[in-house]
Amino acid sequence: MGALGLPLCGVQRRACVRGGGGGGGGGGEFRLNWLLRGESVLYPLPSGEEPPNTLPDPPQHSSLPFSEQIQHPTASLIAKVATAQDDITGDGTTSNVLIIGELLKQADLYISEGLHPRIVAEGFEIAKEKALEVLEQVKVTKEMDRETLIDVAKTSLRTKVHTELADILTEAVVDSVLAVRKPGEPIDLHMVEIMEMKHKSETDTTLIRGLVLDHGARHPDMKKRVEDAYILTCNVSLEYEKTEVSAGFFYKSAEEREKLVKAERKFIEDRVSKIIDLKRRVCGDSDKGFIVINQKGIDPFSLDALAKEGIVALRRAKRRNMERLTLACGGTAMNSVEDLTPDCLGHAGLVYEYTLGEEKYTFIEKCDNPRSVTLLIRGPNKHTLTQIKDAVRDGLRAVKNAIEDGCVIPGAGALEVAVANALVKHKPNVKGRAQLGVQAFADALLIIPKVLAQNSGYDPQETLVKVQAEHAESGQLTGVDLNTGEPMVAAAAGIWDNYNVKKQLLHSCTVIASNILLVDEIMRAGMSSLKG
Repeated sequence: MGALGLPLCGVQRRACVRGGGGGGGGGGEFRLNWLLRGESVLYPLPSGEEPPNTLPDPPQHSSLPFSEQIQHPTASLIAKVATAQDDITGDGTTSNVLIIGELLKQADLYISEGLHPRIVAEGFEIAKEKALEVLEQVKVTKEMDRETLIDVAKTSLRTKVHTELADILTEAVVDSVLAVRKPGEPIDLHMVEIMEMKHKSETDTTLIRGLVLDHGARHPDMKKRVEDAYILTCNVSLEYEKTEVSAGFFYKSAEEREKLVKAERKFIEDRVSKIIDLKRRVCGDSDKGFIVINQKGIDPFSLDALAKEGIVALRRAKRRNMERLTLACGGTAMNSVEDLTPDCLGHAGLVYEYTLGEEKYTFIEKCDNPRSVTLLIRGPNKHTLTQIKDAVRDGLRAVKNAIEDGCVIPGAGALEVAVANALVKHKPNVKGRAQLGVQAFADALLIIPKVLAQNSGYDPQETLVKVQAEHAESGQLTGVDLNTGEPMVAAAAGIWDNYNVKKQLLHSCTVIASNILLVDEIMRAGMSSLKG
C-alpha cells in the first residue's frame, strides 16, 4: 500500500479492523454493553454541541447510542447497521452492536492462533442458517389478542421507562394500535398522532380517542367548547391569493379600482356563504355545533362571517391531520365548496380548546369508532417528553410487529441460550475447521444473557451456567429472571420479543461481522495536498 505514494496516507492492518484499532468493533461493544438491561434506568448522554440529555435505557432508538461523531470506519459501519435495524424493525439496536462486537471478539481468539478469517466467516454462515432454523422452531404462533399484545408492549416499554409509567403506557399503546388497525391491511402507525404537552407529570400521559391539534380558533368570538358537532374537513382557500401566473389588472379611476376590490372580495365571500348555507341546512335551529378545519388560510373577514353564524373555524391544519380527521370523525376531505352535502361531514361528541401558556390546543373527542387516535404525552420538561416519545414509538412498533408476524419469541435471553445449545450439538456435523466458527458464533450469542445478568447485579458466569443447566434439564426456553438472578420460563412470565427483530438481528450481525473479518487493510488517504 505504501507504494501508492499518497500524501497523508494512513494504513491500518487487519487486527485494527477487528477492534484493536482504537474504537473499532470491540471498543464499541464494551462501551455499549451496559445499555442492555431488563429494567429502565436514566443516564446522562452529553454530546459536543448540545446540553446533556437524560434518556431512557436502553437507547433502542438508533440515533441515541451514536449521537457522538464516529471516526473509526469499523465502528461507523456497525452504527449504520444499528440504524438500519431500527428503521426496519424499530428495536434491537443495542443487541445488534453487542453481538457484532462479541462475534469479532470470539473470532479474534481463533484468528490470533492462525485460523484464517475466511474459515471463521464460513462457520458464521453455517451457524446463522442453523440459528434461523432454531428460530423457526421456537417461535410461538398464537392469536394476537389484547392480553398477548399487552405482554409484548410491556416487555418493550419496561426496558425504556420506569415500571409505573410503563404500565400506564402499555394499555394506551396497545389500544391505539388496535384502534387504527384495519383487517387485511398493513397497520399505518402514522395514524397514531403523538402530541407533546409540557405540563403535569409523565404519569398523566393518556390516549385520546380522537385528535388533538396544536392550534386553536383565530377569532375571539368563536366558542371554546362545542358539543355534538359536525366536522367539515376542507382544503379550500378562504383568503385572497395572488395569481400563480403573471397577470395585470388595469383601471383608470378610483371607482374602477373599488369595483375590482369588491369583485375579489365577493369571490371569497361566495365560498364562505356556501359553508354557512350547509351549516344552516344540517343544524337548523338546534344546538348542534359546526366546526370547519381548513388546510389553507382563512382571512379575518371570513373568520368574522363564520363567527357570526356560530361556526368554529381552524385554519392551516397539517396535511397529515386532514387524513387523520376523516378517519377519526368520518366524512370526506373536500377540495371545493361547490359540492358540499351533509354526507361529507364528520361528527364529534365534544370539541374544546385548551390553553397552556401561550400555546393553544384543540381536542376533538367522543368520536364514533375512530380509526385515528392521539397519544397525548405529558411531562414536566423536554427530556422527559423525549424519553416517553421514544419509548412510545418503540412500543407501537413492537405491537405492530407482533400483529403482522402472528408469532412471538420468548425473551429474557431464552432464544440466545437455546440457539447456543443447538449450535454446540450441531457442531460435530460440520466438516473441517469451520466448526470453530460455529463455536465462536454460539459463544458470542451468550453475551445477551450474560450482560442482562451483569447489569442486574448478578455474576454473569454463575447465572449463565444456571440458565443453561435448567434449559438442558427441562427442555423449555429458559431466560434470566432479573429480579432474582435465577432461571425462569420466559413464556410463562409473559416476556415476549418480536420474531422479525430477532430474525433481522441474526442476519445483519452475521453479514457485518463476516465482512469486517474479511477486510485486509483500512487505508485513509488525504488527497487535498495533491492540488497544484
